[in-house]
Amino acid sequence: MKTTLLIVAMVTGASLTSTTADAQERGAVVFEELDLNSDGQITLEELSGQREARFGDADTNGDGALSEEELLAQANENASERATRMVTRMLERLDENEDGILQLDELPEPREGRMERRFEQADADDDGAISAEEFEEARERMADRRGGGKGHGRGGKGPRGDRG
Repeated sequence: MKTTLLIVAMVTGASLTSTTADAQERGAVVFEELDLNSDGQITLEELSGQREARFGDADTNGDGALSEEELLAQANENASERATRMVTRMLERLDENEDGILQLDELPEPREGRMERRFEQADADDDGAISAEEFEEARERMADRRGGGKGHGRGGKGPRGDRG
């Protein structure tokens, strides 16, 4: 039973070792959120309850089904929350003068020669320019190296980076 709970918690993205504040900042699910009755233990029923609660949150019209519009709204909300966390971390890390905005001189310098190497790799006919066809071929090569196929910016994987 304990092994099953641990596996289920890991699959749902629970972070049992992180502090609540740290995990919430990263957007991870924390133990306290999964322990619905606050008894210091997570049961399968509580995990199931979280799944149902997330479904209910996304089902804004309450019809028991998720339409394309509801799924897109939930995805946009999740993306917005992730973007907000990412921007906050970026400002904390890079804003040297702590004025809440980034100036060009606060951005890290690109790695020496990286842009030139990528340009040369994409410019298959060495004419000094990248055509739309060369661009698409380079994009597909990059996706293939990451384990995905054509048109899959996450390597052909699902919204959380998994295949299912």
